[in-house]
Amino acid sequence: MGLLRAAAAAFVACSLVQALTPEQKQQNLESFEYVWKTIRDKHWEKDPAGLNWQAVHDELRPTIEKADTMEAARAVMSGMLARLHQSHFGIIPNDLYSQVDGGHSRTGESTTGLDVRVVNSQAVVTSVDPDSGASAAGVRPGWVIVKIAGADLAPVLQKAVEAYKNSSTLDLMLRRTVMSRLEGKEGESIEIEFLDGKDQPVTAKIVQGRPKGVLTRLGYLWPSHVWIETRRISNIGYIRFNMFLDPPHVMSAFGDAVASCLKCDGFVIDVRGNPGGLGVMAMGMAGWFIDKQDQRLGTLFMRDSTLKFVVFPRAQVFSGPLAILVDGSSASTSEILAGGMKDLGRARIFGSRTAAAALPSFIEVLPNGDGFQYAIANYISEGGKPLEGIGVTPDLETPITRRALLDGKDPALDSAIDWIESARKPTN
Repeated sequence: MGLLRAAAAAFVACSLVQALTPEQKQQNLESFEYVWKTIRDKHWEKDPAGLNWQAVHDELRPTIEKADTMEAARAVMSGMLARLHQSHFGIIPNDLYSQVDGGHSRTGESTTGLDVRVVNSQAVVTSVDPDSGASAAGVRPGWVIVKIAGADLAPVLQKAVEAYKNSSTLDLMLRRTVMSRLEGKEGESIEIEFLDGKDQPVTAKIVQGRPKGVLTRLGYLWPSHVWIETRRISNIGYIRFNMFLDPPHVMSAFGDAVASCLKCDGFVIDVRGNPGGLGVMAMGMAGWFIDKQDQRLGTLFMRDSTLKFVVFPRAQVFSGPLAILVDGSSASTSEILAGGMKDLGRARIFGSRTAAAALPSFIEVLPNGDGFQYAIANYISEGGKPLEGIGVTPDLETPITRRALLDGKDPALDSAIDWIESARKPTN
């Protein structure tokens, strides 16, 4: 069952059945037509999933006309999309989307400085920006978030788990559920209750600060501050960035980091928590590590065109050991880069399985107020497999744990460094 069909099913199961007004029935009918036409016009196959799409419309139109509850109307539209047997297609009930996403409008204008992952049903702090309000308040990695602005987090996470339990994007959605509730306006304070490293309750008022990076806007994506971090760990290059956006800044910093470290013992690219962005940036990054011509990270199939993720080698490339770190919040272009480099035998992958959400998709609001997600292309890796619904499986599974965070350790990064150092040791 796909991500959104699972979400819709969870919502329907707990919703009260309410009769519709004539206006609501008309809105549902308009929504049905919009969904059907969108698939007809924008799906990458002219006959979506081999179906006679006009026949599907003619079969279901009388059913949507008779639907006298929101649940019945959603069932018709969700059932129509289910015939595609493809993820990234579904109806998102308005109330459910608000519950999981926190009901916030993302402006990218402030941050607490916290990053989180949900581990064993707990929202665990994985990193704290040293220049943030959270750092000033003494928050440390490994602490557990219990309440945000006085609201218990556990019931919210449970709703998200129920909605996305059958989806490969569960980790991604759980993280988003927490992060959306940490948003606010710069200069304002938000009260958060934690369990510290000794499981003692700690309440902190954290001042929202300006996020690091450059505010970037692109199409349907939320405005986001994009940043890239480059450094060396002993003689190993390390690059981490939060989105595949702002090419002038990110690609320049990426290239400078590799060019200045061509004689390093190894390289680590960290795309954990990176939801993706512009696919072409993955091709440019791969070119710093591949010296062969005619290599590809995979192929994107659209309605009227095909995009081959061809790698163009740089004049000088880094040829040593390359590790890529991923987790359940690595999606889209992050998966294309990691999966493509793995298929080409050029990188070893560490961390945990990615979100398996590689397709470019959109979410629009229907006339009846529900959300509608649809994909416009299909991605096949160079190894001949789709990433959608499967994801990238690490060569070495090194999931994050609260204990490791409290001890100041990073299992994925530590394992990658051990592998690089081992690979560079001379053999007798």
